[in-house]
Amino acid sequence: MAIDENTRETLREMGLNAYEVDAYMALLESGQMTAMEISREAKVPYSKIYEVLNLLKEKGWIKSSESRPFKYQPVPPLAATAFTKQRLDDKFQAWEQTVAETLQPLYEKRELVERPDILILHGQQAVLAKLEEVLRKANKEIMIAAPVFAKPIFASAGQLLTGLKRNVTVKLMAAGESGEWKPLKSAGVNELRVRDHMFGGGVIADGKEAMLFLGEDKTSLVIWSNHVGLVGFAREYFQFLWDSSKTA
Repeated sequence: MAIDENTRETLREMGLNAYEVDAYMALLESGQMTAMEISREAKVPYSKIYEVLNLLKEKGWIKSSESRPFKYQPVPPLAATAFTKQRLDDKFQAWEQTVAETLQPLYEKRELVERPDILILHGQQAVLAKLEEVLRKANKEIMIAAPVFAKPIFASAGQLLTGLKRNVTVKLMAAGESGEWKPLKSAGVNELRVRDHMFGGGVIADGKEAMLFLGEDKTSLVIWSNHVGLVGFAREYFQFLWDSSKTA
């Protein structure tokens, strides 16, 4: 079965080498064959055919019978693609965790010592993207001060809270009635306190970086910073308000 170069390149990008592509295509055309038949039809050297077939099984593109002589058949292309996607997603998560645990702390240490940053974030998409980054990097503690006007933003963060690293403590201080914030609490908040009113709010992660939401009736300004002095002030002010808020 001949396939166009674009499809062949797609399969290569999904992790199949040339022999694996040819073997899989031969099975798609014939349905079920022995290793020798696949070797002959796909023009894969017999000395390599079992290595090729084992790799295709491992990658989720083919399956084989349980008894000898082994016969191989293709997994439906969309099912094989879904399996490949899951495998790559799992790999990406492992890569991301390794980078976050080994490289990111080196970068953050340099940033805090050498070049503190202050960013003004424009638009809800930019705010949510930065919020996701801040929450994902947290290792110990997250403090959230949620004014009423920022409720849509923090509601969107509920799913992010469920994906936090283990042992990260989340404190949520919210304006309004406690019942309005119960969904966030069930998403991973350890402690919830409420107060009648709050001018502005924000998120503080590990005492290293902060996002500040300023405004009264609506968000007028969102700032991110890892400046030691600014983050320290924000943390102290949060604790001051926290101590005078009601436990929900």
